[in-house]
This record gives sequence, structure tokens and C-alpha cells, in this order.
Amino acid sequence: MLKDHAKLMHAIAASGEIIGRKKLQKMIFIAKKMDFPFQEKFQFHFYGPYSEELTLRVEELSNMGFLNEVKEKKGGYFQYRYTLTDNGREFLELNAVPMPQLPACLTDMNGQNARFLELVSTVLFFDNLPKEEVKEKVFTLKSKQRYTDEEVEAAYQYIERLQEKAKHQ
Repeated sequence: MLKDHAKLMHAIAASGEIIGRKKLQKMIFIAKKMDFPFQEKFQFHFYGPYSEELTLRVEELSNMGFLNEVKEKKGGYFQYRYTLTDNGREFLELNAVPMPQLPACLTDMNGQNARFLELVSTVLFFDNLPKEEVKEKVFTLKSKQRYTDEEVEAAYQYIERLQEKAKHQ
């Protein structure tokens, strides 16, 4: 059980800080699609792939004192910041999860905005479909985001770049 918690903690530690629940969800989903050993199950939701398991795991880590979840008011909504606590770092040192390529991938993803990661994760969610059908899904399911053909193409290029990082780090 705690092995999956440790993987999530490793991801947050590698990122330093993750700002936003949506961003955290997308980063873990994308890492899972890059063949990192995350076990959470994802389904398609309003903002793309979403995992109830991941939400519960974050809550458990926060309750155990391993994860800081800071809620802050940002304009008309609340935003969450995630970092490991000192206890979380100590736990992780004793329960290291070897994923050497993960930090480079997560650092890269953490530098992207949540809107772009939502697009990338949506493209990856439908990666069993031909590119034209994926575009159709993006333009239909994510119509409020108003993604362009160029953004979808940029998402595909980004996915290729991440796959290279995941393999060759």
C-alpha cells in the first residue's frame, strides 16, 4: 500500500512543488503513460483524465503529515500547492522508489501550464485512436478550451520529446 504512496511522494519531491490539483493529476497521468509505474486508474472527466485514487492518496499523505497541501485564494478560485514535509522526505529516504528518468520528465511537465497538460493528457488518453479521431475528440470534448490544430500538433511533439526523456535519461 505505502509503495504507491512513496511513488507519488517521489514525483512531488522530484518536482519540488506542484501548483494545482489539475496539474498534479495530469502530470501523474502523463508519467503513467510514459511507462512510469504509477498504479492509479484514470477515467475521462471534465478536465481530462482524472483519478479518484490519486485524490485519495494525496489526502492520505496530507493526513499522515508527509505532504503539505496549501490552499490559497487566487482571484475567484482556490489553488493548491503541494510539497513534501520534512517527515515526508525522511519517509522517502527510507522507502526510495528507483525511477531515475522521472525527475527530468516531471521537471519538464511542471514547467508547462495546466491547460497544455490537459491537452497532452487528453491526447494520451485517446492514444489508441488515429490522430484525426483524437483531434475530433479534443475539439468536441474540450470545445470550451478552444484548442487549435497547432496546439494539438504541439502536444504530439511534446509527447515525443517526453518519451525520449523517459527512455534516455
